[in-house]
Amino acid sequence: MRLNEINIRDPFVLNEDGTYYMYGTRGAGFGVNTGGFDVYMSADLEEWSGPHECFNSTLYGMNRGANWAPEVHAYKGAYYMFATFLQLDGLRGTYILRSDSPLGPFEPHSTGAVTPGGWECLDGTLYVEDGVPYLVFCHEHTQITDGGMCYIKLRDDLTISEGEPVTLFHASEPHYVNDVEKRKKDGDHFVTDGPFMYRTDTGELLMLWSTFICGQYAECQVLFEGGTIKGNFRHLDPIADEDGGHGMLFRAENQLYLTYHTPNASTKERPVFIKVRDTGKSIEKE
Repeated sequence: MRLNEINIRDPFVLNEDGTYYMYGTRGAGFGVNTGGFDVYMSADLEEWSGPHECFNSTLYGMNRGANWAPEVHAYKGAYYMFATFLQLDGLRGTYILRSDSPLGPFEPHSTGAVTPGGWECLDGTLYVEDGVPYLVFCHEHTQITDGGMCYIKLRDDLTISEGEPVTLFHASEPHYVNDVEKRKKDGDHFVTDGPFMYRTDTGELLMLWSTFICGQYAECQVLFEGGTIKGNFRHLDPIADEDGGHGMLFRAENQLYLTYHTPNASTKERPVFIKVRDTGKSIEKE
């Protein structure tokens, strides 16, 4: 099948030895119990096989609501899936699953959610700095109105988080967010979604993330000074603001691609691949 036939949100592509594995949130029935996750496979980014089920959440009592935004990272000889599920307390959180293969089957690995207790969270991603693993995640606007972008240290074996969470910024802070004071007065929410960390060719550190700009889902970026998540940062101009987002970057041979879903409408979402270039301090469309 082709990309325009695949109905998923939050696409994530893993390139392993020239085979591309694409994961995502099942678009059909998004927001209800979708039962897990699938993987699609391709050798050329054009034709895809699948869907092949790689995690059945019903088998583990995890099909309670949110089964969202799976992404798979190779880490210390295995493959770890980071995904959002509804916890028993009714709050969403990021869990970590494990498999010996990108195809799965994945099994629960972390001791419950690795996001902070009592917080409504989603879209956790793995980031490793100086050998230390961190979870970068969103503190949901549904709980705090002005969504937060945060990180927390993970234990080396990825079973639990350690220490206190750090809030980097809130969704209302970037210069391109429209009519901030009016929206605050009117009680509107500010959304943080889909963080993804990327090290540029010159060693700089970027974060991709999504929010809404003038009502349109958008793909945004942040540059961290000094190449560390613990340093100062600044918001750069968005990469795309035409109702597409929750993206990530991957390489196919010598080409860098941005993938995200568009439009941001249930049952209509499709993954798109956009050629981009790494300028050393930002990502730009070619």
